[in-house]
Amino acid sequence: MPLSSAEEQLMHHLWKLKRAYLKELIAAIPAPKPAKTTVATLLKRMIDKGMVGYDLHGNSRQYYPKVSKQSYFAKKLKGMIDSYFDASPGAFASYFAESTKLNKAQLQELQDIINRKLEEE
Repeated sequence: MPLSSAEEQLMHHLWKLKRAYLKELIAAIPAPKPAKTTVATLLKRMIDKGMVGYDLHGNSRQYYPKVSKQSYFAKKLKGMIDSYFDASPGAFASYFAESTKLNKAQLQELQDIINRKLEEE
């Protein structure tokens, strides 16, 4: 299930911290800091979406990501490719190579990755 922009920003902090209490998450957010209730609401929604879990320590909850950053990004990228590039990874790769203004070394690195994948097949 996709995250809202605010949820995604909070998730980035949680991925970085790996485990965190509410106070630690709020401390990791740059100013202006959101209200404690706002962060708690975002966490509740993220728990409901299956993205975040928690362990109880007394009356406090220690939150942790249930989905890795890599897994989330892979699904998000697949959704973008499906939506914006007619489900064509080749069209995305072409757009990426053309629009990002890669230098020769970066293009060579990309070609090396493609050649390794071809050899694996």
